[in-house]
Amino acid sequence: MTVVGTNVRRADGTDKVRGAAIYGMDYTEPGQLVAKVLRSHVPAANIVELDTSKAESMPGVRAVATAADAPGLSGMFFVLKDQSLFARDVIRYVGEPLAAVAADTPEQADAALAAIDVVLEPLEPVLDVEQSLAEGTRLIHPDWETYETLVPGPRDGNLAWEASLERGDADAAFDGADVIIEDEFRTQRQHQTSIEPHAAVARYEHGRYVVHTPTQFPFNVRGRIAELLGARISDVRVIVPTIGGGFGGKLDMMLEPFACILARKTGKPVRIVNTRREEQATCGPREGAVVRLRTAVSSDGTILAQEGRIISDNGANSSGETVACANVASLVLGGTYRIPNARYVSQVAYTNTPPTAAFRGVNGPYCVYAQEMHFDHIARELGMDRRDLRLRNLIRAGDEIVNGQRLDDAFLAQAMDRVERIRPWGPPKEANGTLRGIAVVPLTWITNPGPSGASVKLEEDGTATITCAAAEIGTGAVATGIRQIVADQLGLRFEDVQVSPADTDTGSYDHGAQGSRTTFGMGNAAQDAAVKVRDQLLDVAAGMLEASAADLELADGTVRVQGAPDKQVPLPAVVATAMFSQGPIVASGQFAAPPVPFDAGCMAGALFTSFTAATYHAHFAEVEVDPDTGKVTVSRYVVAQDVGTAINPHMIEGQIQGGVLQGVGYTLFENLRIGDNGDVLDAGLETYRLPTAVDAPHIDIEILENPCPYGPLGAKGAAEPSIVPVAAVIACAVADAIGTPINELPLTPFAVLRALRSKQNE
Repeated sequence: MTVVGTNVRRADGTDKVRGAAIYGMDYTEPGQLVAKVLRSHVPAANIVELDTSKAESMPGVRAVATAADAPGLSGMFFVLKDQSLFARDVIRYVGEPLAAVAADTPEQADAALAAIDVVLEPLEPVLDVEQSLAEGTRLIHPDWETYETLVPGPRDGNLAWEASLERGDADAAFDGADVIIEDEFRTQRQHQTSIEPHAAVARYEHGRYVVHTPTQFPFNVRGRIAELLGARISDVRVIVPTIGGGFGGKLDMMLEPFACILARKTGKPVRIVNTRREEQATCGPREGAVVRLRTAVSSDGTILAQEGRIISDNGANSSGETVACANVASLVLGGTYRIPNARYVSQVAYTNTPPTAAFRGVNGPYCVYAQEMHFDHIARELGMDRRDLRLRNLIRAGDEIVNGQRLDDAFLAQAMDRVERIRPWGPPKEANGTLRGIAVVPLTWITNPGPSGASVKLEEDGTATITCAAAEIGTGAVATGIRQIVADQLGLRFEDVQVSPADTDTGSYDHGAQGSRTTFGMGNAAQDAAVKVRDQLLDVAAGMLEASAADLELADGTVRVQGAPDKQVPLPAVVATAMFSQGPIVASGQFAAPPVPFDAGCMAGALFTSFTAATYHAHFAEVEVDPDTGKVTVSRYVVAQDVGTAINPHMIEGQIQGGVLQGVGYTLFENLRIGDNGDVLDAGLETYRLPTAVDAPHIDIEILENPCPYGPLGAKGAAEPSIVPVAAVIACAVADAIGTPINELPLTPFAVLRALRSKQNE
């Protein structure tokens, strides 16, 4: 009996519940030193002098590192190499590293940082994305043309990157439109705020850096360390302990290179851990953005064309995914509805602010929020029902999206129908003293297509071990999903399959725990390896049972002849026979997503060009608004989510619940504010408001199975998409409740009250 589709308990759960798991910030090594980083307190300045001589001679100080120790330039995914580890001649944001110290104790390290003399020549900071792109604005990177890029891309001055898409004849469609609607939307930064801050322990031995760090993407961290320190990639080893949350914030390197440099200089292990203040102020949040949409519509509600301009805040350099994911905005805006004529430009702007980075859903949440609020505006202008407008323009099976990709398995109508069954569309019940509103939002989303490799071996006792570098970040993809897939292929119990810790020395390349890709990518690689192992097993057992391999099956830890249960051999016997006849039973598997056909000629600067293993969703929200305080309460929430094949339904439901709650925080109160001096104002959890259990709505979940032909057993990504439509559906429901839209996030009580009073004054 297969374990796929069952709710097995996650293998790492017991240690985590009992407090026995060793997280990254728990990991220590004998004789380790303490590292700390001196960071800039100004957003823009020329460095006149940086004198570390006094610090180097202080008690307990073993080494001081500066830009001279880290010659390389790097960038996330190596797309745009514009980041140095330490500021060299110019400071570009508050929090930029100037030097790092290794000492015997934290107090000695702090004293050494205080003893470093820094002389600066202040520059006028550029803090706003629109100011950044305005003509005549000071260049944040005057030498931007010298930066190496992975592929040629549109860049210019403070424009770090531009991705554009144009398809059809938008000008003609606008000329013939019955109605043209325009809107502008603004969104804020959101911090991942994982329970565990960034941490790393590094040592330098035999000419190699060995780093223990709780990263989502060990191979990216390995490559980034090598680039920044001028080392070979193979001279860096990354080992991943238990991770205390990531949400995209641990895809990139943060502290690891500091520990590596200092370990090399001292010959001792070096440990570095962020304080919560450092974590909030320097570790790559979701970018803020401005989204402008202009749409041409016929009188019956058919979308004829759409133009969009998205400006996202890169911060001071491209250390995160903001540049790499610029074109996701076009795919999101034009991937859920039929938009026959489209013109989108997505611009990523440098500012003198801390760099932004990946956060669950990358730039999807603010694009979907803008598009859905914009659709409600269209419906109001046409006097149409909001749900009817969406159904009229919804992508159906066989339709093309804006990049020319045909979605043969589009499941949006079915998702909308499932939501309708759970909560039929109609006005909410009246409630004394509160305003009530509803909304429904469909969504097409991507499964990250990055490559993966894995090995599966059979142990002498008949159990299986998977060796890979996939990081378990809490989704259960490694703790349950991959194991279930391998157990299914080998006829084993879930308990009989183990996964080795993620290690770049022992595991094949994996593209990281991002974009819902672990079960999809690593699951495919592990399945490929398991199939090869199964073939070896059956070949050996065929000789032992004097039967054809085609007549054998794996079940209950045995190989047996189909239809003859008395003719069987236990797996340990098969493994032993193989060991001394042909060698150990082991195989490697690999996966790279097949290319997706699309219209390459319609895009420029696009690094994400299509939807791999597309998933289809619908979210419904009902809200209550207190007209006296402006407080918004999400009273009911419904999710219908396409997962391809549900490998572990309970794990999927947990990810949906977590994603929705993160989206509630983004929508209603999370806001990582930047001050007039370019510093992060919310440098602790006292002012940065996170959602808690009190804010969690009741969520009705309907898991939809719509198998992907190239997914492992049909599975698609499941962990990421539940956050993407949340801001949109809640904001649309709030607008329905109060009778006026709010085109800026978050929807704090103050923002809601302002909107109500503005409406009353009209």
